[in-house]
Amino acid sequence: MNIFDYISINLFMKNTILLLLAAILLCSCQTDQSNTLGLEFAAEDEMIPVTRQTKSMAAPNPNTPILQQNTSAKIIKDGNMSLEVNDIHASKQQVDSLLHQNKAYYSNERFNNSTYEFNYILTLRIPNNHFELFIASLESGNANVTFKEITARDVTDQFIDLEARLTNKKSYLKRYRELLSKAKTIKEILEIQEKIRNLEEELESTAGQLKYLNDQVNFSTLRLVLTQKKDYKYKPTERDSFAERLKQSFSKGWNGFVDFILIVIKAWPFWFILAGVIYVFRRIRRIKKLKKTDSSK
Repeated sequence: MNIFDYISINLFMKNTILLLLAAILLCSCQTDQSNTLGLEFAAEDEMIPVTRQTKSMAAPNPNTPILQQNTSAKIIKDGNMSLEVNDIHASKQQVDSLLHQNKAYYSNERFNNSTYEFNYILTLRIPNNHFELFIASLESGNANVTFKEITARDVTDQFIDLEARLTNKKSYLKRYRELLSKAKTIKEILEIQEKIRNLEEELESTAGQLKYLNDQVNFSTLRLVLTQKKDYKYKPTERDSFAERLKQSFSKGWNGFVDFILIVIKAWPFWFILAGVIYVFRRIRRIKKLKKTDSSK
């Protein structure tokens, strides 16, 4: 072995040692970085939406019923009706009886007594499965149906969407609470608590929307107007005779004159003030005229 071989072997060993040291440092840096970001990656994994997780699963068996098929159609039914009746109070009692039979209730009730007619303006909430029967009972009576309008809105998709969002938010909230128990720094605790607070507010809002939608589906709304025409006859206003009106005119004229005199008398302090102002004004003018006459001479 000559000197050149010895030098090349030393250089090769030095390079190998340097490469090993660099690899060890790189691995330690990656380990620290992974420890620092562990909570963040865990949070991201925890926040994967339910719908995204479902997509990553295997395709369901075609013979397995789909979840949406288990959700019955959600229909909101509303109606407007006007009935002309012969006895409005008896008709109102019949509506009260129908409400009791169908487990419905009034959400608003108003009665009007005008010159030409009586009116009951009613807002009824009727169980969804009794709505058609209630309408049919009203139409089968002695009342004359003057107006009728029935509408139905399918809100099944909206209902499913709200339920899915509610489920997702509950899942997120549960996982964030688990993360909160694992948090180590104050910064992580505060950030997760803020996320939990926002999720709780969104959860409450979504639950309220779902409750309102359920109420609209379970109880249909009917706006009902009962009307009874009055036997109205025009009666012209009776006027007094000419002699009576002439007498009243003289009386009103005399009363007006007396009122004017009394007003003038009540203002007597102002008359004294006005007289004083006029006297001073004339006195000043007279003095000015005398001065002009003396200067011209």
